[in-house]
Amino acid sequence: MSRILLPVGLDEQRTERAAEVVSSLPGDPADLEVVALDVVREFDVTGEGEFSSDEVFEKREFPESAEAILADLEAEGTTVEKRREHGDPAETILEVADEIDADFIVMSGRERSPTGKALFGSVMQSVLLSADCPVVSAID
Repeated sequence: MSRILLPVGLDEQRTERAAEVVSSLPGDPADLEVVALDVVREFDVTGEGEFSSDEVFEKREFPESAEAILADLEAEGTTVEKRREHGDPAETILEVADEIDADFIVMSGRERSPTGKALFGSVMQSVLLSADCPVVSAID
């Protein structure tokens, strides 16, 4: 059985693209175990109306945009586990991949210029450069 880490988020198109990669893998879907990971980025807002990402994490449920897509994978026979974490997305993805002993990570991202990556960072780039297992990427 292959264990796949599938980071998901609020962007339905990216989640769908990554799930399509999983669906297109050769072999029996029943031999796949997908851990769908939703990471809420840590942050703090100070000043008037102070709040932290802990509050967002507690209130936010698993992304609805991913539910139907994951149900499709389950309908194909793939085992799907949903998981929510709170922290830096790239670091959390890498930690969970190690924890579950993922055979590979399937991610979808958007294409960014080198300047955009330098200014805003790229979760996918960080994961690609630091993962201990193969990373399959689906880009816009």
